[in-house]
Amino acid sequence: MDKTQILYPMFGMVLLTILVAIRMYLHRIGFMKTHRIHPQKVQTRTQSLEQLTDTRASDNYLNLFEMPVLFYLACITIYITNCNSRLLVALAWAYVIFRATHSIIHCSYNKVMHRFVAFVLSAIVLLFIWLILVNQILFGIQL
Repeated sequence: MDKTQILYPMFGMVLLTILVAIRMYLHRIGFMKTHRIHPQKVQTRTQSLEQLTDTRASDNYLNLFEMPVLFYLACITIYITNCNSRLLVALAWAYVIFRATHSIIHCSYNKVMHRFVAFVLSAIVLLFIWLILVNQILFGIQL
């Protein structure tokens, strides 16, 4: 299997992060223009929370720099160690799909239990990626 296949899901996560950032900035700029909020009034996170009533996109953007860091690290480790397999690539894509679902829910209707399910599923997939990776690197067990 071509070892670069594991990079495509990683690029998918980067694209998701960029799309959420665009959504965040478009919403924030529009809100600030409509409500005539001077940029200096939102210079800190605390001030932003006081001024901006809808922080879904910015909250999700921050989420995309938390657990996904372990995903990026796993993908790079898989690439460097040449531990690539169809299973790991499929799990990586599943992770991206669950995170994209989480972001769509978070940035739109934001039903917490729906979002939570997507989050937990992504966490389980990430756990399996790491368990497989550790078994391959430390014990030579190929799955």
